[in-house]
Amino acid sequence: MKMKKLLALGTAIALAMTTVGCGADSSAAGTAEKTEAAATDTAATEKAEAPAEKNTKLTIWATGSDNVRQSFESLVAGFNASHETQAELQFLLSGTGTQTLTDMIVAANKAGQTDTDYDLIDLSGDDLSKLISLLGVESFEKLDTSKLPNAASVTAKVSQGEGYVQPYRGTTVILAYNSETVPNPPTTNEELVEWVKANPGRFAYNTPGTGGAGDSFVRTSVYNFIDDESAATSDDEKWVAEWDKGFEFLKELHPYMYQSGGSVVYPNKNQGALDLLNQGEIDMCPNWADMVLSQRAAGTISDKIKITTITPSFSGSLQTLAIPTIGSNSEGVYEFINYVLSEEAQKMLVEQMAAIPLIDTSSIDLTGYEDLGDLDVSKFRTLSIGDLGTTFNEKWDNEIGTLK
Repeated sequence: MKMKKLLALGTAIALAMTTVGCGADSSAAGTAEKTEAAATDTAATEKAEAPAEKNTKLTIWATGSDNVRQSFESLVAGFNASHETQAELQFLLSGTGTQTLTDMIVAANKAGQTDTDYDLIDLSGDDLSKLISLLGVESFEKLDTSKLPNAASVTAKVSQGEGYVQPYRGTTVILAYNSETVPNPPTTNEELVEWVKANPGRFAYNTPGTGGAGDSFVRTSVYNFIDDESAATSDDEKWVAEWDKGFEFLKELHPYMYQSGGSVVYPNKNQGALDLLNQGEIDMCPNWADMVLSQRAAGTISDKIKITTITPSFSGSLQTLAIPTIGSNSEGVYEFINYVLSEEAQKMLVEQMAAIPLIDTSSIDLTGYEDLGDLDVSKFRTLSIGDLGTTFNEKWDNEIGTLK
């Protein structure tokens, strides 16, 4: 009997201990679950409050001749050395017959692409005019000037896309001349025409379709006869009918152009005309200021080759940077644009391609490029006629290029 009581007591104690043990395990498990849930909530809150990871990759697209490529490579290297964001250059060499940068941008937009690597694009006046005509200015991001402190010193204004593109360098066609044979160059278009007729065979301009200098000369010659200034920045086909007077002028000038073998010859490309000038075959020609000055500084053309401007002037343009809305790193883009407008970058553009700086030149060493200080970008004459440029050059080929 006593043994039964002891067994019953032992069983009761064991059950009690088991119950206590289970209660302790349950409590511990509940506490653990609550702690884990709290940790999960805290992590979720911290993740939600954490700033988005910065996109440090930036792709820049540009097109042009090889000197433009070299300049952009230097700009990218200078930027990457001093910024967390790292830029990468995609460059399309002009005149290769491949798809143009503007064609690629238009195609990407029309295909509805987004978040592409078209973060920043470099545009000439004609390219800008074409994109605005085909896609509208809203295809670019409106610029936040508060993110571009260096732009405050830039006074140059674009003829199209104001507020959506940032001009960063200037370029213009000038009158290049041999200072030994032409000590007093023309200062007006009328004086130039008089000189050309008085000195047959001593003036040349390159075929318009092969280079911008010849293109500028014939376009300004034709548009000098159109009173409506809006025509100079319009791609409306109605202006084609207004070209006739200007083309008659070019026909009148034709017999006085440079000749070889007894026939008038229009040199191929800007360099072709500059070579004739440097070799003494001609005394004057329209050419790009940057081409003449950079080659003179390098010693590849004579020091006697000088530059001047006439009134009304040949066309000049502002090269611009734009942020397509289909890009993927607009924040990093602002860092690069602001860098390009710095003294360091502007000096780099002067030294590498004789670009006309758009910031105060008093802070830039222009040794060897002093002529740039005399070129006022605010007085540049802009001719951006978009796709009409192709029609224009075809008309020149058919009506002027075929003359004997």
